[in-house]
Amino acid sequence: MKILAVDSSAAAASAALTQEGKILGEFYCNVGLTHSQTLMPMIGGLLKNTRTDIGSVDLFAVSTGPGSFTGIRIGIASVKGLAMPKNTPCIGVSTLRAMAENLAHLSGTVCAVMDARCGQVYNAVFRVDGKTAERLVPDRAVSVQALAEECKKYAGPLFLVGDGAGLCYNSPWFEPLGAVLPPETLLYQRASGVAKAAEEAFREGKAVSPGGLRPVYLRPAQAERALKKKMGESRK
Repeated sequence: MKILAVDSSAAAASAALTQEGKILGEFYCNVGLTHSQTLMPMIGGLLKNTRTDIGSVDLFAVSTGPGSFTGIRIGIASVKGLAMPKNTPCIGVSTLRAMAENLAHLSGTVCAVMDARCGQVYNAVFRVDGKTAERLVPDRAVSVQALAEECKKYAGPLFLVGDGAGLCYNSPWFEPLGAVLPPETLLYQRASGVAKAAEEAFREGKAVSPGGLRPVYLRPAQAERALKKKMGESRK
C-alpha cells in the first residue's frame, strides 16, 4: 500500500510517501512560513522526486489535531483536494499519536504534549515496547501540574515529546520524575509518523471518504472563547 501523509498541525510542516512501511521520501520544513505557502510545494516535490503519480496513491493520511486551528484546516483541505478526484480512502490521525510513533522503537512511556496556552497542554500518553505505541489515555487538554501527578503511576523511562515537552520538562512538577527529552529529530510530529499510524488504522477499518475527514480541536479557538466571555459579560 502506498500512503501519502501530511502534517501541518504546528509550526513545522511535512509530507511523506511510504509503501509497506518503507519511507520512500519525506520533506520537512520549519522556517516560519505559513503552511499555505509550503505544504503543496512540498507534496509536489515529494511526488516528483519519488517519481510517483498522484493517481497511484492508495491512501491519504493527515494529522487532524490537536494543534493549530489554521494549520489543521490547511492540511485537511489539501488532502481532501488530492483525494477527491478518485475518491481515494483517507485516514485522520491524532497529532499526538503521530509523535508517539517516533519513539515506538524504544521501551517506556511516551508523554506527548503540545502547548495549549492558558496553563494547559494537549496530551496523550502511550506505552512503547520496541515495536508499537499503545494508547493509555485519550487526547485531552490538561494542566501541566495535573499531568505530572498522573505520570507518577507510569512505568519509566518517561519520554516527553512535542512542542510542549520543554514546558513540562522545565516545570517544578516534572523535575522529580526524571523525564527524558529525545533529540530534535524525534521530538516533533512528522508526516512519516502520520503514515505509520494511518497504516494501522486502515487495517482496523477506520478509513473514510475524503469528505469524511474532520478536524479535532479538543477545545474552542481563542477567538471563540473570547467572544463567549464578552457575550456573557454583556448580559450581566
